[in-house]
Amino acid sequence: MSARPALSRYPDSLSPPCAQPSPRGAEILINALVHEGVDSIFGYPGGAVLHIYDELWRARDRITHYLVRHEQGAVHMAEGYARASGRVGVALVTSGPGATNAITGIANAYMDSTPIVVITGQVPLRLIGTDAFQEVDTVGITRPCVKHNYLVRDVCDLAAVVHEAFHLARTGRPGPVVIDIPKDVSAAQASYSRLDHIRFPISERISYLDRRALSCAASQILKAERPVMYVGGGIVNSGASEELRALAEHLQLPVTPTLMGLGGFPSAHSLSLGMLGMHGTYTANMAVAESDLLIAVGVRFDDRVTGKLATFAPHARVIHIDIDPANVGKNRLPDLSLIADARQALKALREEISFRDYAEIVRSITQRSKWWDQLRHWQREQPLRFSGSRDRIKPQHVIRELHRLTSGEAIIASDVGQHQMWAAQFYPFKHERQWITSGGLGAMGFGVPAAIGAQLAFRDRLVIAVVGDGGFQMTNQELATAVQYELPIKVVIMNNGYLGMVRQWQEMFHERTYSEVDLSVAPDFVKLADAYGAFARRASRPEELTAVLQAGLEHDGVSVIDVVVEKEENVFPIVPAGANSRDMIFQSEGV
Repeated sequence: MSARPALSRYPDSLSPPCAQPSPRGAEILINALVHEGVDSIFGYPGGAVLHIYDELWRARDRITHYLVRHEQGAVHMAEGYARASGRVGVALVTSGPGATNAITGIANAYMDSTPIVVITGQVPLRLIGTDAFQEVDTVGITRPCVKHNYLVRDVCDLAAVVHEAFHLARTGRPGPVVIDIPKDVSAAQASYSRLDHIRFPISERISYLDRRALSCAASQILKAERPVMYVGGGIVNSGASEELRALAEHLQLPVTPTLMGLGGFPSAHSLSLGMLGMHGTYTANMAVAESDLLIAVGVRFDDRVTGKLATFAPHARVIHIDIDPANVGKNRLPDLSLIADARQALKALREEISFRDYAEIVRSITQRSKWWDQLRHWQREQPLRFSGSRDRIKPQHVIRELHRLTSGEAIIASDVGQHQMWAAQFYPFKHERQWITSGGLGAMGFGVPAAIGAQLAFRDRLVIAVVGDGGFQMTNQELATAVQYELPIKVVIMNNGYLGMVRQWQEMFHERTYSEVDLSVAPDFVKLADAYGAFARRASRPEELTAVLQAGLEHDGVSVIDVVVEKEENVFPIVPAGANSRDMIFQSEGV
């Protein structure tokens, strides 16, 4: 007699549930991304990431994938998205050339402290080290230009790696993190937990500001007769604009931003001296040269700012505030340092000063009246200026007209070169995250894809890519991405038929030896844009400029505005590389 079967735990009307198979690695990855708040990914598929793309298709109601036309574009879009929104941008590329094509964007994000996570495919584990098809050592290649990178060898580690990667990308000094996933790991099965219980040691540390250092900093600022606040990208990354403005206004402190710090303090503010450095204003560079106290916040004393480091701010004591201890003392040894988030430090510094005797604060402001007289004199003596022309469009005028037509409210994503400097000089920025550019790496081709990423972050904002004809030809294929996904960026091309900044250096420092900078053989950009399905117009004469810009800006979709500008116009002022920041070369023409 056979044994009686065990009684079911389920009512007769219900069938026992089928055992659910464990999700594969690709699904775990997608679930982890969703739990991190990711709703957009920029990517390009390939064999090593097919499992991931399979799951992306299934999860398309939760995450939108944007198909780029080149992997460099994918990472620059992720950067533009992150820089505009403050969130972590995500790019997905395949192994081998997919990963190597992404390196420029990864290095750019590292130099400019941009929080992105780049997911790369890898050959199966058993093939690593065999020179398999499309195998490269992604971890080894990216190690010098990431905050951290991972080669995921066990699918059971994948979820934790994703959550840790996002934590690392967004905390401390932001930056890129790479997750390299072998194809068999994305296919393997494991269970998934959101891992809300994970505790990251770095986040468990309570931020501590040395009260003695804070008090000493406050005292030095109140005693200084010729102080200058030198502020950089750390102000933007930390969202410290309001704290910076409050402190500067409270003590009437002059402020000069770096290229990466533009927008962190309103450019048109009465306390702003304009950008400092190689192409900075006369006032900013002279103020730093004559200052007795430099309050450096979220900066790294880059060579494009300091010029000859030994002569930079020679009379000044230096207070350096930065979240990354590796930046402090790397180039200029400070007299006092605070390792802290810029927003936290500036807020604490203002609170410390507010506790001081009111009469002391008044004396501090009053004693700087002569300093402000000198600063105003420098502003009148050498303002930013350019000569006009009846026959040719001046690039500086293009930027000024853009500013007027947009009321100074557009998000500007620039490429790298002369146009980048003109945009920095002649488009006064009002808000943080309004200016998106490639600073530390100086990567040509950044502008168009970065604008696409910014437009995705803010679909209702006007986003303009200001590019040169050289950089535009490096990534103009991403116009197809913008058109396909109806991301209505406006591209303004400063078309001078040259690699403009290189040509300027050849003119000024190499006896006009114009070696390999002629870009006169180029496509018709209006026809090219039309072929991609974008609206396009060209302005060749000054009287055409306003109408053409207006038509492009008012168009509902993607538009390309080809502006033929003065071929040999130069960016001024300029401090020759390695020279004293006082040794500025100026344009001789009048306004």
